[in-house]
Amino acid sequence: MSLRAIRLLPVTILVLFVSCEPRERSPLSDKTTNQAAPGYGDELLRERREKDMAFRSGSGSPLSGKDRRGFRGLDYYPVDPALRFRVRLHRHSIARRVRMATNTGEMRTGLRYGYFEFEIEGTTCRLHAYRMEGDDDRSGPTLFVPFRDATSGNETYAAGRYLEVPENTTGVYDLDFNRAYNPYCAYRDDYSCPVPPEENVLKVAIRAGEKDYRRF
Repeated sequence: MSLRAIRLLPVTILVLFVSCEPRERSPLSDKTTNQAAPGYGDELLRERREKDMAFRSGSGSPLSGKDRRGFRGLDYYPVDPALRFRVRLHRHSIARRVRMATNTGEMRTGLRYGYFEFEIEGTTCRLHAYRMEGDDDRSGPTLFVPFRDATSGNETYAAGRYLEVPENTTGVYDLDFNRAYNPYCAYRDDYSCPVPPEENVLKVAIRAGEKDYRRF
């Protein structure tokens, strides 16, 4: 079952807010690095074109028929390699069960698996990663990183955006905000999507990835 959404009746979106504080940076044993491999920008642009085609096609698209007819493509920030981080997952000694609210008031369950730390403009930020029940696809287990930031409700979707990263055995991950995407409830009200919990709300602005969806 995809983390992007579950189809349900429309309900008012819940908006949460709080945390990512500027603080003195503690030394990390796993140095955070930014990655900008050759051809990286071209790869992202190709992925975005393919997503636009899928949204237009109608097969599995979250857009209504009316919106597909006027659809000219999703809106993104320019690709910014500085917002792609190679970071270590800090695993929790005990992966505690969590219940995550959705925009429709339903609850999703999963495991609070670990967290990533990275630095943006001198601010050390932390985002927790989760293993949500029923959301592993054929390619293997994934870690779910929902978040809100200072752009949410202004430049980006108010209820937050998502990152998903394939789980691996090295413990080192590509946390690429250029691939941050909107949940399906950003496009239609009759989807139910997990809302980022308070511990994953950042005070910094993440100007990378998908912007708010605007109907034409």
